[in-house]
Amino acid sequence: MGEVVGAGLLAHVPTIMLPENIRYELNDGEEISLVPGLHQLRTEVFDTLDYDTVIVLDSHWATTVEFVVTAQDRRAGLFTSEELPRGMCRIPYDFKGDPELASAIADQSEYADTWMTAIDDPYLPIFYATINLWKFLGEGLPDKRWISVSVCQTGDTEDFLRAGRAIGKAIEESDRKVLLLASGALSHTFWPLRELRQHEASDPSNIFTPEACAADLERIEWFKAGDHARVLETMPEFLKHKPEARFSHYLMMMGALGESAVNAPGRMFSKYENSIGTGQVHVWFDRPSEGWTRGKAAA
Repeated sequence: MGEVVGAGLLAHVPTIMLPENIRYELNDGEEISLVPGLHQLRTEVFDTLDYDTVIVLDSHWATTVEFVVTAQDRRAGLFTSEELPRGMCRIPYDFKGDPELASAIADQSEYADTWMTAIDDPYLPIFYATINLWKFLGEGLPDKRWISVSVCQTGDTEDFLRAGRAIGKAIEESDRKVLLLASGALSHTFWPLRELRQHEASDPSNIFTPEACAADLERIEWFKAGDHARVLETMPEFLKHKPEARFSHYLMMMGALGESAVNAPGRMFSKYENSIGTGQVHVWFDRPSEGWTRGKAAA
């Protein structure tokens, strides 16, 4: 019987991939906390936990008629971002996939009453919501498997929870120990081009609106308290602040873990920071000793 041994809401912003001197220049001479936070997460969690596979819930990978799970035996190459090629250029990556688990997730589509497909095409694009986290948390660990799950852009909150239920059921019926990474932001509105260079520093005063900042900080407190039920109950209100990918990355993670029944408190691995208007943070949820309580919520 498989299990999720840890999960996190993690920021993948391009800034973390910039050279240190440029990061300092953009942030008023100081380091952004997201970078040392990932190093700390690698040391304290990824280098110490017993796990087989990492599943990245990739908020940058938008599909249209179904959720897609990567099913290649291995993914390797050089990554240049179509969005920001100056900052993310020819990044080498090489990691094992998990075709068996990917297929098992897709096979749970009927159970979750949704549409999921496993794709092993070697030419399938890869996105920096996966690559950036792998560079910090997976590089140098050749025996660990990494797979990604797309966001179906025609989905809504219920669809994202259903996809998560399929992921959780597949893990439960496997022999895998899994880490779930909800790769994405909180509120996610960019400053307009002619203004954004005035708002590159990480201070939360640069978040696009004070209301979005307040909504993000409120949810961070709920994460820290393990009050995931409240986060889920207030999704209609949070959607007004345009969380990245409709907060699908977090919702899929919660669907896999047990939704409103989950009470795992979050550990902060960064400050709450701005990235040209958007809210970014690393929050890690350790597996409670009694389990995630998956199955007590709607399934």
